[in-house]
Amino acid sequence: MIALKDNLGSEFVERVRGFFSENGPLSKAKNFEFRPQQQEMAARIARALEEEQHVVLEAGTGVGKSLGYLVPSVLFALERHKKAIVSTHTINLQEQLLHKDIPILKKVLPVEFEAALMKGRQNYLCPRRLERALQNEQELFTGPERSELQRLAEWARTTRDGSLSDLSVQPDPKVWAQVCSEAHICTQKTCGQDPRCFYQQARKRLLAADLIVLNHTLLFILLGSPDMQEERESGFLFPNDFIIFDEAHTVEQVASKQIGIGISQYGLRLTIQRLYNPRTRKGLFTVMRDAIGVRLAAELVEDVDKFFAAVESKSNFHKGREFRVRDVELVPDTITARLTALQARVADVVKRADDEILKAELQEFGRRIRDARDGISIFLEQSAPEHVYWVERTGKTERFLALNAAPIDLAPVLRRMLFRDNCCCVMTSATLAVGRPELAYFRTRIGATEAEPLQLGSPFNFQKQMKMFVVQKMPDPRDAGYQKALEHWIAHFVEKTDGRAFVLFTSYRDMQHVAGALEKFFTAKNMNFLVQGGGAPRSKLLEQFKSTPRSVLFGTDSFWGGVDVPGEALSNVIITRLPFAVPDHPLIEAKLELIEGRGGDPFTEYSLPEAILKLRQGVGRLIRTKNDRGIIVVLDNRIVTKAYGRAFMQALPKCPVEII
Repeated sequence: MIALKDNLGSEFVERVRGFFSENGPLSKAKNFEFRPQQQEMAARIARALEEEQHVVLEAGTGVGKSLGYLVPSVLFALERHKKAIVSTHTINLQEQLLHKDIPILKKVLPVEFEAALMKGRQNYLCPRRLERALQNEQELFTGPERSELQRLAEWARTTRDGSLSDLSVQPDPKVWAQVCSEAHICTQKTCGQDPRCFYQQARKRLLAADLIVLNHTLLFILLGSPDMQEERESGFLFPNDFIIFDEAHTVEQVASKQIGIGISQYGLRLTIQRLYNPRTRKGLFTVMRDAIGVRLAAELVEDVDKFFAAVESKSNFHKGREFRVRDVELVPDTITARLTALQARVADVVKRADDEILKAELQEFGRRIRDARDGISIFLEQSAPEHVYWVERTGKTERFLALNAAPIDLAPVLRRMLFRDNCCCVMTSATLAVGRPELAYFRTRIGATEAEPLQLGSPFNFQKQMKMFVVQKMPDPRDAGYQKALEHWIAHFVEKTDGRAFVLFTSYRDMQHVAGALEKFFTAKNMNFLVQGGGAPRSKLLEQFKSTPRSVLFGTDSFWGGVDVPGEALSNVIITRLPFAVPDHPLIEAKLELIEGRGGDPFTEYSLPEAILKLRQGVGRLIRTKNDRGIIVVLDNRIVTKAYGRAFMQALPKCPVEII
């Protein structure tokens, strides 16, 4: 029996390998190039699928990662009647998979397969909730909200799939929240048999699909859901699936935001106001004509604001958005008993509801109130072990607060969630290595110590395609002349490439100062000057950069990775400072303390490798195809003057370096 499995495995792996050969089926695709790294990647994933292994795989830019994992995944899913789950971090990569790579695969594969995009269910309109909202619009909505509701009702008659992406104008979030699909409201019992249910239609497409694409955020929301616990004993999202993480370098960051506790003042107020809003006198208690519920909800909105005002008075934010809470019971618990009373009232009112949708709505809000109460109790008592706790200002105006708690070390959590026996999880990215053997740093951070590592280099010729300049003359950032020097060298190198440059900053404030100083220079040189943070979304800035010759874009965090500008439009990437994270976020601070408490060195074990990964991401924006040419400029002399600078240099592609 074992020999048979080995033979099957060998046959499947060789078939996948042959698919990428110079005369294989993929050679018929437009612009095909034989890339041994891509072939090796596909073969290794094929073996992992056969043997139910976990793999962590770095494949350099240009390897063709997407097809490298799609081919073995789709073939294996079809032959073994499994589902392939592909998770990405960015919308850009999702669109590339759905509109470019998967169509290529459908043309060249000898078998047919179905692919589907998974969206969060709140992206879908629920026709039954819409009907109920229209019936009770006087009790639930203000005048402007009723107009919005009517607009959604008109759209519902013609929409293709009932999802937000099919709306030309995004709806009022408060109105959409009352008509979108919700897990405990739109159940099989209430909506499952309704042929109009957009979510159930999408669910059927997912159940029929061989390949499902989704994003990391949705994936971790689903994996953390209690409803998934039973299914996850034998799979991840489905009992017979396996999972591929692309852009895997972002997994720890995304999982940190989804695993833990988050109680938002704004969200809690909104939940209570959906039951009864004292300002508009609308809500579910108005529909049910429940005077006791109306009184309790009206009082509780005030109680919530008073509780969070007390939290704010004890939180020393300095100049940041976060305040770490180290002591139990930051403020007296004046709120959980009131939440319990409201939850009990909701339970009483549910017994009188004769409409199934209305009953489900009330039960859902009862659950949310219970969850908020439990979260506040855990936060005040700090009863979740090995967690860090903090208060955060939220929203554009930072008017509201949120209470947060998260595991300090995610590795044990992710190990249980992703790297279990009898299943297969593949992590891949162009940037996972920090100079340590066998991708040890990344594997340790995400709990993948038992996963098999593999590093595959890029097929690009960086010696000919890229040159690096390091300005050793740069003064220390604390020196008076630093700002002028930064402006001088940015202008110098941008002029050298006639624009066509990304200038990447680690500080939003520094970026604004330099942008203000150089705006006239770029205007005089007739360059299209774009600055992140001016109101335009990242996608719009990128579109303008690509379509307008001689563009210069100043960006911070989100432009260091996940953006793709092939061709001459981007010929210059300027790194203003080595991207060391400032340990001012409570979670980062707690991680460093944990390392130190275990006898380690926080700088070499966390700060340095994280900065190396970030620098590799930034540098990786430049060369995206074999025809790209350009320069990297580093305006931080620590890369050549400090001992740790060697670790940065060794992690970057080997290319000519000129020190100025």
